[in-house]
Amino acid sequence: MFDHPKLICPDCGEAVDATNQSRHPLHEMPRREFLQKAGKAAVAVAVTPLLNIASPLVARETGETAETMVKRLRDTLTEAQKKAVLLPWNDPRRLRVDNNWSVVPQRLGEFYSREQQTIIQEILKGVTSEEGYEKILRAMQDDMGGLGNYSACLFSDGDEKLAFILTGRHQTIRADGGAEKNAMFGGPIFYGHAVTFNERPDHPGNVWWHQARLASKVFHTLDGKQQKLALVLRDSPADNPATIRLQGENGKFAGIPVSELSRDQKTLVEEVMRSLLEPYRQSDVERVMVTVRANGGLDKLHLSFYQDGDLPDKDGIWDRWKLEGPSFVWYFRGSPHVHAWINIANGANI
Repeated sequence: MFDHPKLICPDCGEAVDATNQSRHPLHEMPRREFLQKAGKAAVAVAVTPLLNIASPLVARETGETAETMVKRLRDTLTEAQKKAVLLPWNDPRRLRVDNNWSVVPQRLGEFYSREQQTIIQEILKGVTSEEGYEKILRAMQDDMGGLGNYSACLFSDGDEKLAFILTGRHQTIRADGGAEKNAMFGGPIFYGHAVTFNERPDHPGNVWWHQARLASKVFHTLDGKQQKLALVLRDSPADNPATIRLQGENGKFAGIPVSELSRDQKTLVEEVMRSLLEPYRQSDVERVMVTVRANGGLDKLHLSFYQDGDLPDKDGIWDRWKLEGPSFVWYFRGSPHVHAWINIANGANI
């Protein structure tokens, strides 16, 4: 079902498709109506009542939720498969995140049956928006030769808790039905894309580069005093999971507090937030924004731009920036290609 090109390693010492280095034009699809409504409602955190959490978005082809399909995937596993990819709930890999790793060594296109591969595709559809699904597949093709070269497994406590995780170059994607109750998305997640390893300054074809343009738009509306607060005069944080450790209410955050922005500037921050969340299903967007609001709203977040982030030609587009608060971290690194680290929870212990 999936293609299996031979892989070599241009990044992080792991397998990547070496044959797919051509550039692809970035086709910006129209926003789906439900995402427009959900996103606009979700980011109005200071003035709207708590959202009613919708039931999980169903996969578009089967009509099932992602979590239902996770159970179906488990039920199709043979005994030999269970020994390899059905792991205990307390296995530390369940909450691990990284920019290039395999939760298990088995590749989807080699280890799973055609029926199981279809289920896995439907799980991915079920946790993403239509636009997000298409962009993730495009990034997977460029980064690792397609979905079939990624890995996935399940974690179970033997009772009600069941989680799915998909990993590979530039992806950590989860579905757990809220079993990890404190965590959004089931735990920390990661997305990225490299059309080529060292992308040009305008990142042609990169499916996530528009997020950097939007964040930079905020920076250019700041006056001199605000820019001084927003600009962090040290190198950007390391490209590893420690960078998204949640600090809680007593944390010390770099950058400018969103509370110090004007109404128009806050509107632009809301636009950035919508863009960051648009790849994901509506129910997860809503859960994230309820959590943000419960922890003080957008005014509790800080936006920082790092001095080494206007790369490589000082073009005014910030490659490295972070939106962070007590229980929210979204760290974007756009050079030499895009890496984005995310950790959002109801508290500070995920």
